[in-house]
Amino acid sequence: MKECAPDLQTFSGSQDEINLSSIPSIMVSSAPSNATPLCFSINSPPFNHNHTIASAYFSAVFSGLGLSSNLFALVVLAKTFHHTKSRTRSSFLLFLGGLVFTDFMGLLVTGSIVVSFHITHFNWRQLDPHCHFCNFMGMSMVFYGLCPLLLGAAMAVERFVGINRPFARSTAVSNSRACSTVAMVWVTAGCISLLPLAGLGSYHLQIPGSWCFLNISSRPLDMTFGLIFSLVGLLSLAVSFLLNTVSVVTLLRVCCGQDSAQRRRDYEVEMMVQLILIMAIASVCWCPLLVFIAQTVLSGSELNVRHLLLWLRFATGNQVLDPWVYILFRRAILKRVAPKMDWSRGSIISLYPTLSTSFRKLTRASLGGTIDRLDHDRPNPDKARQEDTPLPVQNATAVSSSI
Repeated sequence: MKECAPDLQTFSGSQDEINLSSIPSIMVSSAPSNATPLCFSINSPPFNHNHTIASAYFSAVFSGLGLSSNLFALVVLAKTFHHTKSRTRSSFLLFLGGLVFTDFMGLLVTGSIVVSFHITHFNWRQLDPHCHFCNFMGMSMVFYGLCPLLLGAAMAVERFVGINRPFARSTAVSNSRACSTVAMVWVTAGCISLLPLAGLGSYHLQIPGSWCFLNISSRPLDMTFGLIFSLVGLLSLAVSFLLNTVSVVTLLRVCCGQDSAQRRRDYEVEMMVQLILIMAIASVCWCPLLVFIAQTVLSGSELNVRHLLLWLRFATGNQVLDPWVYILFRRAILKRVAPKMDWSRGSIISLYPTLSTSFRKLTRASLGGTIDRLDHDRPNPDKARQEDTPLPVQNATAVSSSI
C-alpha cells in the first residue's frame, strides 16, 4: 500500500497537468465562435439564396447601362455649361451635374463590388475578417442613396427662390454658392453614413451575399439608424414635392399672365420640367424601399428578403433614369422631335392657347398678387428685366444646335 501511494500521487499530479494544459486549447478552439464579426453575426456566407432579382445578369446590365448613361449625360452637361450665358441656368446645371456625377460614382463603387462577387464568388469572411470592406460598402449604399434625394431637395429650393424671389436670388446665388451647396449635401450624407461606425446602428452582410447594408431590425440602435435613413429620404422628397408644386403654379402664372410677352421663360420651363421628372423618378424608385425599412423596424416583423431585394432594385433604377431626364428633355432634342414648333420664341405654355385661359384663372386665384409685387420690390427694374430675358433667338438657336 505504501509503495502504491507515490504512484497514485504521480498519477494525480499528471492528471492535473493534463487538465491544466487542456484548458488553453479549449479556450482557443471556442474563441472563433464567440468572436464572430458583427457584420456576419446575422447573415454568414455561404448562402443558398439565388433570386432572379439579385442575379449576376441583372447586376451587370443595371451597372453597365447606368454608368454609360451617366457618363454620356456628364459630357452633354459639360458642353451645355460651356455655352450657356444665363447665370440662373448655369447654377442649375451645376446642381444637375452634381446629381449625375453622384449617380455615376454610386454605380461605379457599389456596382463593381456586386459584379465582382458574382464573377469570383469570393468569401466575405475570408476576404474581410474585420468587416472593413463590408462597412465601406454599407456606407456607400447609404451615402449614394441619400445624396440624390438631398440634391433633389436642394434643387427644388434653388428653383423656388429663383422663380418666386428672382431678384433676391440674383444677388444671393452664384456658381460658387451652387458648388458649396452640392458639397454641403455630400458632407451631410457622409456624416449620416458614418453613424454606424460611431455605434448608432450597424452594417451587415445581406442575402445573397453580394452586398452590405444597414441592419433592418427592431433593436433600439438599429431601429434609430433605420428611421434616420428613411425619414431623411422621405423628408427630402416631401420638400421637393411641396416647393416644386408652388414653383410650377407660379411659373404657369408668369407664362399665362399679361406680361408673358415681355417675360420669356422657356429656359425656366425647361428646368422645371426636368426637375419635376427627377422628383417623380426619385419618388417612384425610393419611396417603396424607404417606407419598407421604416415599416419593418417599427413593426418588429421579420425581414422579407424578397421585398428588400425588389425595392432595392427599384432604388437602383433611380441612378439609371436620372441622366436620361436631362438627355431627352432638352429644347435641342424637342426641336428635333417637333421641328415645326418654334421652341426658341415665346412661352412653351403659349403654344397651347386652350390651356392658357384655364391656367391663368387657376394661378391667379391661388397666388393673388405675388408676381405683381415683384416690380415693386426689385432694386433696379431695367437691369433685373434684362437679366431675366433669355438669349436672342439667333444666339439661342445657335447654342442649341451646337449642343
